[in-house]
Amino acid sequence: MAKKSKAKDIEKEQVNGLENEAVAVEEQEQNSSEKEELTAEQKLEAELKREKDKYLRLFAEFENYRKRTSRERVELFATASEDVMKTLLPVLDDFERALTHIEEDKEAEELRKGVLLIYKKLLSTLEQKGLKAIAIEKGDTFDADIHEAVTQIPAPSDGLKGNIIDVIEKGYTLGEKIIRYPKVVIGL
Repeated sequence: MAKKSKAKDIEKEQVNGLENEAVAVEEQEQNSSEKEELTAEQKLEAELKREKDKYLRLFAEFENYRKRTSRERVELFATASEDVMKTLLPVLDDFERALTHIEEDKEAEELRKGVLLIYKKLLSTLEQKGLKAIAIEKGDTFDADIHEAVTQIPAPSDGLKGNIIDVIEKGYTLGEKIIRYPKVVIGL
């Protein structure tokens, strides 16, 4: 009987060992399947991060495009009339010349009033559309970024050397853009 009980004990130990091994294999399989699940989960999370990043970049690019096109549209509307303004500037110059010559003739008072009225109306209409004359006076300092030097003559005084002596043609801006530079004479 002792041999039978020893044999049963050995069998029990072997069965327990096999059961332990089976449990260990089963746990390893669960762990490996959990790792596979975590790996699959991590893959999905990584893919989600990539897609979010891609979406955010695309959204930012679209926002930049939208802002750029709206800014270009505003600039286009601000300077859309530039060509028309440039073609009307000689008309303004002619009005100014006519007014200076009419002022010399004392008999044409009514004519001067009519021309002055038309000139002011045209000028105010163009100013409403954004046209502004560049203010220049004799004696101002010459700035190559703003003025166009036509010629240089000897300065009548030392204070006028390098300064504007005469304004030949007015300059104009449309909004912030200079559409015609003033033509000036500079003193040497």
